[in-house]
Amino acid sequence: MTVTIAEIMQTSAVIPVLVIDDAATARPLAEALVAGGLRVLEVTMRTPAALDAIREMKQVPGAIVGAGTVVNTDQFRQVMDAGAEFIVSPGLTERLARPIIDSGVPFLPGIANAADIMTGLDLGLTHFKFFPAEANGGLKALKALAAPFYQCSFCPTGGITEASAGEWLAFKPVLCVGGSWVTPKGASMAEVETIARAANSLRA
Repeated sequence: MTVTIAEIMQTSAVIPVLVIDDAATARPLAEALVAGGLRVLEVTMRTPAALDAIREMKQVPGAIVGAGTVVNTDQFRQVMDAGAEFIVSPGLTERLARPIIDSGVPFLPGIANAADIMTGLDLGLTHFKFFPAEANGGLKALKALAAPFYQCSFCPTGGITEASAGEWLAFKPVLCVGGSWVTPKGASMAEVETIARAANSLRA
């Protein structure tokens, strides 16, 4: 059975946004996050280690591993070959969206304004990443955007912290938030698991 982007977004309150520099750290990191209750993992395509990190994390039982920062069709093909289970992009273009939608893989494109959402709706999409969330006006801006687009659901990402995540999650159209705070630099795997557990309990 194919998992939908809606189901993925409702799996955990927080989707860790991961920048992996060393693929050797990927599997232990995924194990710690999953143990803490955060099963959905977004590996950003920002480093040369990203594709190997996806392959490593895929080996962790319970992990749902996707690729983030996918900006072109070449990257889309690469991450699919690596086994990515969902795709996240920072923005939305028809050229990128069409092959992803046609493939049937769950897709979470980034939007920043009403025009982006309308483009997504034209493509048959109703689930979006609001990015960069805080720089785009924060929760107040998303509430204003969500009003006319009542059929849409969102995963705000960008500038969200453990302190602010709860307020975002309390807004009904927000199914989850993306955050990098769950994997602070220098943290041990035990610390990551503790932070993940606290993050997953943020959803009311």
